[in-house]
Amino acid sequence: MTSALGPRPRPQDNDVLSYSRGGPTVLRIVLGAQLRKLRTAKGITREEAGHAIRASHAKISRLELGRVGFKTRDVADLLTLYGVTRPEERTGFLALADQANAPGWWHKFSDLLPTWFELYVGLEEAASIIRTYEIQYLPALVQTEDYAREFVKLGHAGAGEEEIERRIALRMARQKRMTGPDAPRLWALVDEAALRRRLGDRKIMRAQIDRLLELVDVPTITVQVIPFGHGGHAAAGGPFTLLRFTEPELPDVVYMEQLTSALYLDKREETDPYMRVMDRLCVEAATAAESRRFLAALREEI
Repeated sequence: MTSALGPRPRPQDNDVLSYSRGGPTVLRIVLGAQLRKLRTAKGITREEAGHAIRASHAKISRLELGRVGFKTRDVADLLTLYGVTRPEERTGFLALADQANAPGWWHKFSDLLPTWFELYVGLEEAASIIRTYEIQYLPALVQTEDYAREFVKLGHAGAGEEEIERRIALRMARQKRMTGPDAPRLWALVDEAALRRRLGDRKIMRAQIDRLLELVDVPTITVQVIPFGHGGHAAAGGPFTLLRFTEPELPDVVYMEQLTSALYLDKREETDPYMRVMDRLCVEAATAAESRRFLAALREEI
């Protein structure tokens, strides 16, 4: 079966200046991957690279994984160590380092974002395809403000009104890209349980269904419902999200959120089983047209 994600993009060249979009999270990962390729091509160990920038091998590992920011001096020293001497090449790498260090739009919400979730927001911002499966609640990217408010109150019962509203503002900001000029392909598979689990009053739920009916008309968005009547299905476990990127250095990522942390999978042997499950879910779920009819009928029931 060919995955609905489509084929992986093929790298065109090694021009680091070609990565003009994606936000700092992805740019750090791209730059780290480029530096790792240069180091391994020269047969230089992480310990040797760390010594060149007055740091440990663990620091090199974090840099190559894109987990930390880059100091311009460190990048320059590593390029020298790796034999990158042509001015135009060095300029490209150093410009990418500057871009990677710029704060993302979500920086103003950093006090609300644990590190494990800030990484996801950056990856989501850069993804070209987002496929998500939910069983208990509707995906964050399709929630109305009122539905989101009820959801946030459940997870942050002790939060004040200002914090709750800022968390909702963050969620709405994430949604803007879904219908903007650079919108990714969003594919949401929703179990019927999530649609029937009421958050708030009848008015909130009807408005939420209306929102879904609006989104199914957006060319870049697909909503599929998995009705109870279809019986068991491929996703025997919990919800998960698949992210795909245009940058060839970035592998597909599987994201699974937990109560106080999250699990990220990016190795092919780890992500392929989830890819197959997602593909099967798309086949087992109601079609987009059937899902529209289901949502319209459900709205009248609420």
